Amino acid sequence: MPYPQREVPATWPAQRPLAVPISIMLEGWADDTAPGIGPMGNPLKPGVLDRQAISWAEYGAKVGAWRILDLLDRHQARAVFYVSGIVAERYPDLLAAIVQQGHVVAGHSWSQHMIPAYLSEAEERQDIARCTEVLTQASGSRPTGWISPRCTPSRVTAQLLAEAGYAWHADTFDTDVPYRLDTPAGPITAMPFTMEVNDMPLSVRYGNEPQAYTRSLARVLDNWGLLGTPACLDMTLHAHVYGRPAGAIEFIHAIDLVRRHEQVAWLTHHAELSDMVATQV
Repeated sequence: MPYPQREVPATWPAQRPLAVPISIMLEGWADDTAPGIGPMGNPLKPGVLDRQAISWAEYGAKVGAWRILDLLDRHQARAVFYVSGIVAERYPDLLAAIVQQGHVVAGHSWSQHMIPAYLSEAEERQDIARCTEVLTQASGSRPTGWISPRCTPSRVTAQLLAEAGYAWHADTFDTDVPYRLDTPAGPITAMPFTMEVNDMPLSVRYGNEPQAYTRSLARVLDNWGLLGTPACLDMTLHAHVYGRPAGAIEFIHAIDLVRRHEQVAWLTHHAELSDMVATQV
């Protein structure tokens, strides 16, 4: 028997069931904090600040994001940049360039160590407000989308985002297509976020070579006819991971792969998909 399927937005392209959103993670860590995972693999003992991991992460805003912007421009693709508030504060020129090239800026907490599940409701509300304020100042418009660090919300994240005026968030793993989520503060679009084509788990967590990114994407695109139902498949890059040369090369090939499968898939971004849900309500 067919499995239950959420309602597909009416404006979903006919005969092209697979939406491929491009999501760029532009992440930063507050002073005296560091990424929990780094390229060396062996974590330092507790209480020691990992300055190698800090330097590795800072590549994203200093170099990686600029390379990704150039590639997106050359290949005429648009993305959502999920930006830590602290990155917007430190690199306002980068935020201006993202907007100038036609991309969408979305919230990604103030700092990546501030995981909502660890925060009180008051602390989380303050984090959302602080991130929203600096992103608005740096980009020139108020963000309407959000993803939490580690994609891990608290029990009230969706409600707090709706309360703050957000239209959509991508902390969602229970669906193939976006849907309206009702909260005590009003509705918000729940955006599915997939991990099959994501540089962080593929390369950093599991240690695959960069070509695994395009192999995973090609495997899904080549075989989508076996499934056929509408769905999202995120193409996700972290600016400090695949903003580097080897990963950026795979990103170029990934864009080309989707374009070669236009009878099945279409490049998009989360803001566009959220608009589809909003217009049919």
